[in-house]
Amino acid sequence: MNWFFITLGYSGLAPKAPGTAGSVVALFLGMWILIAFDAQTLFLASLLVSVIAIKSINKYEEQSGIHDDKRIVIDELAGMWFALSVAPAITISFSELGMWENGFLVQSILSFVLFRYFDITKPSIIGRIDREMQGGLGVVGDDVLAGFVAGIMSAVLWQGVVALQGL
Repeated sequence: MNWFFITLGYSGLAPKAPGTAGSVVALFLGMWILIAFDAQTLFLASLLVSVIAIKSINKYEEQSGIHDDKRIVIDELAGMWFALSVAPAITISFSELGMWENGFLVQSILSFVLFRYFDITKPSIIGRIDREMQGGLGVVGDDVLAGFVAGIMSAVLWQGVVALQGL
């Protein structure tokens, strides 16, 4: 088992809020991938990480007998990367990172905040996936869905800001 992988570089071993620590690491890695490559690369990387994470978490749960160990935060990376592949989902250079007009930084931070909200509160079907699906699929599935919802909401909110600025 790859403890480094499932704890996302040991960020899941943070004594306080390991999920948030893992999400912050995932945010910065995801933003770097978006800038260095593009949203499609991040989306495909999210799919690959999700599949590997499900298998790794299943193996961990079989060996330890612990379901959804809070130290496992690779699921936060999968969800956060899905959120970022939806919004901001634009290609920029490092020099354009702080420019308000492109919305990259605002949408990235908003995606992070919304992802953490949905991951913690687990509303509606997100909570149902968390409660009813067993093994790695349940651990990763709720985060992936939370990431998609967070990304969509971030994009919609940003478009609302853009529309209001145009009035």
